[in-house]
Amino acid sequence: MLCRKARPPHLKHPLKEASVKKIDRMREKVSILPTSVYLSKMHDAGWSLVALEWEREVETSAQAEEQEAPSAAEEIPFGLRIASDCRHLEDDPLEMQTLKFLAEMIVQDVSFTSMADALNVREYRTRDGRPWTAAGVFKLTPRLIDVAPRVLSGAQWESRKKQLSRVTWNS
Repeated sequence: MLCRKARPPHLKHPLKEASVKKIDRMREKVSILPTSVYLSKMHDAGWSLVALEWEREVETSAQAEEQEAPSAAEEIPFGLRIASDCRHLEDDPLEMQTLKFLAEMIVQDVSFTSMADALNVREYRTRDGRPWTAAGVFKLTPRLIDVAPRVLSGAQWESRKKQLSRVTWNS
């Protein structure tokens, strides 16, 4: 049994149910252009024309289609950015600095949590401006593997490696 509250005396009119309007949509496949008579008939029935969609067939070669249709949008690898000519990628200095720092910590066998903490202490941020997390650092591992040969080579790395070799391992 439902319990109903008594209506306050100052409300003399019965409660009206709220009506919610719904929009019907219809899409018609057409084989000939609609006539003005047809459009008037639909308008008189309460329909409003909101869009026209056009399509046509064009012949293309398979080779041209491969060149025109870009693959699904891919995320730009961490450490790179779109060059000013918008035609190729170039190193992003801040992100490359982050990758170099992470590579050094991996060489020192630092945990992902400690790596994230170290990045945050140095105020390095993710691409979207958030602090680093262990999971975020872990997700960069494949990118670090890609870039490590370039990052961990050269005279600059050789001198840095000598400083790192003095660090106590597994501390």
